[in-house]
Amino acid sequence: MQTIGILGGMSLESTMVYVGELNRLVSRALGGLHSPAFVLCAVDFAEIERLQVTGQWERAGELLHHAAGRLELAGADFIIMATNTMHKVAPMICDGLRIPLVHIGTATGEALARDGVTTAGLLGTRFTMEEPFLTQVIEGFGIDIVVPGLTDRGVVNDVIYGELCQGVVREESLVEFQRIIEDLRSRGAQAVILGCTEIGMLVKTASLPIYDTTVIHVAKAVDLALESVDE
Repeated sequence: MQTIGILGGMSLESTMVYVGELNRLVSRALGGLHSPAFVLCAVDFAEIERLQVTGQWERAGELLHHAAGRLELAGADFIIMATNTMHKVAPMICDGLRIPLVHIGTATGEALARDGVTTAGLLGTRFTMEEPFLTQVIEGFGIDIVVPGLTDRGVVNDVIYGELCQGVVREESLVEFQRIIEDLRSRGAQAVILGCTEIGMLVKTASLPIYDTTVIHVAKAVDLALESVDE
C-alpha cells in the first residue's frame, strides 16, 4: 500500500472528514483490520484564512509548499490537499516536489464525465465559485459549470466560513442551500458539485445528484494507494 500524504487543517472539520472517509474506504476495500497508510501535516487555518481575505495568495502558497515538503520527507508517495479553495495555489505547492499532488478538480471532472454529466452546478467558497482554478480543470472534461447568483454566492460563502468550518450545522442554512440547488437545477444543471469539503456536513440529499468533491477525491487517492495491493 502506498502512503498518502494529507495536507490538512483547512479546516479542522474538513481534515476530520478526509481522515474518516479514507479509513472507511480502505476498510471496505480490504476488509478485516486494514487501515490506510498516511501521513498528515496540518496548518493553522486562521493564518491561511487571513491570507485569503487579504489576497496574500503567494504567501499562502509558500506555507503550503513547505508543509507539502514535510509530507514528502515523511515518506508520502503522493499528496492530497484536504481543501478545494487552496487548490488555487496548487502550482506553487507542487513546485520542486518529487511526488505528485492529486488534484481535486481532476478527480471530480473524471467522475462527472464518467457518468455522462455535461452541465453541473457548483457550490463552494466565493473564491472557488468565482475564480477559474477549479472550474477550468473540470471544464476540461467537457462539462459546463453553473454557479449561483451574486447574492446566493455570498450566502454559501458565509455559511461555509461562519458555520461549517466551525462545526456548526443549522437547519436554516440547509433550507437555503436546497433553494440554491433548486435554482441551479432550473438553470440547466444536471448535478451539483459540493465544491467545499465541509458542505457535505450539511447537504446529504438534494433535488440533483450530488458530487461531493471530498468523497471523490478520497476515492481517487485510495485507488492510487491500493494499486500495488491489487497487483
